[in-house]
Amino acid sequence: MPLSAQPPGSAEPYLLTASLDNARHLSSLLRAVHFQDHATCFATVNGLRVTVEDAKCVQANAFIQAEIFQEFAVQEQTVTFRINLSVLLDCLTIFGTSSLPGTSTALRMCYRGYGYPLMLFLEEGGVVTVCKINTQEPEDLLDFDFCSTKVVNKIILQSEGLRKAFAELDMTSEVMQITMSPDKPYFRLSTFGNAGSAHLDYSKDSDLIEAFHCNQTQTNRYKISLLKPSTKALALSCKVSIRTDAQGFLSLQYMIRNEDGQICFVEYYCCPDENITEEM
Repeated sequence: MPLSAQPPGSAEPYLLTASLDNARHLSSLLRAVHFQDHATCFATVNGLRVTVEDAKCVQANAFIQAEIFQEFAVQEQTVTFRINLSVLLDCLTIFGTSSLPGTSTALRMCYRGYGYPLMLFLEEGGVVTVCKINTQEPEDLLDFDFCSTKVVNKIILQSEGLRKAFAELDMTSEVMQITMSPDKPYFRLSTFGNAGSAHLDYSKDSDLIEAFHCNQTQTNRYKISLLKPSTKALALSCKVSIRTDAQGFLSLQYMIRNEDGQICFVEYYCCPDENITEEM
């Protein structure tokens, strides 16, 4: 494959090199977190994490494990840079978003370090395109500190259950209210839109729920404008883990299986709009 060789003029070693036989595996995951123009990329020996934030209220992370790549090499403990995600996606899809049957766009990605551009070498049908994308100084990001010991409630359900909720609930509502409880209603999603209140309940024994670990009753509201970007990841996913901590911070972790059956994850963190106590 033309992209397997070291790119020309590379006397200085690259801190990050990564190769993919199919660039769509990367571009589809990046589109799932593309609700702001800029993203911060973190590369470690475990793989690549791409983080997008908005107004210090919502954060999205796309995790692409090293095993997804045909080649993945990092020369430092962590390689970090900020990049224009819109430009990166345009480059990854420079040959179009849908290839002919049996063809795919091969990708080699290289980064020399601070001050250097991210280099993309894309090849399809014998045609190679080289893209250089300027990188920027990384900005400080929120640490939602969602370690397992701080999780109060956790539910894992098939994604079709959450897709149904987003389709049926009134999205003219400013907030979505999420109730998680060891007792009835167990798991309830509510909206308060122009047509009035709407509720969708899931029993802990529902066929859609694969795991139910609720320790205490929590009812929190979240701005729908902050939740809507996560529907991109929801559309690609097969399962979703919904977690809350004691402060009502929300984690939505989507499990996504690519065309080759490999598993990746996209996670959204969202601050609560308000904490409320409700009589059940």
